[in-house]
Amino acid sequence: MFVFIFADSFVFLCDAQPKQIHEIKDFLLTARRKDARSVKIKKSKDVVKFKVRCSKYLYTLCVFDPEKADKLKQSLPPGLSVQDL
Repeated sequence: MFVFIFADSFVFLCDAQPKQIHEIKDFLLTARRKDARSVKIKKSKDVVKFKVRCSKYLYTLCVFDPEKADKLKQSLPPGLSVQDL
């Protein structure tokens, strides 16, 4: 889905917003897809965000338990590039 933004005779083509995944199992299935390129892990005080870049969308999973986040990090596919932010 694309959104067209008109501003002073310029047309900007913007892609839709990132998609949020609520289940760890669904996130792992998405990370194992063929079009998954990389995973970025962003840690903050309360939450760890896992972001997987696929060909069309960026999928995000928020994990509030640090132990589950460590387990999930170890469960990521080995061929995927992982970046800690």
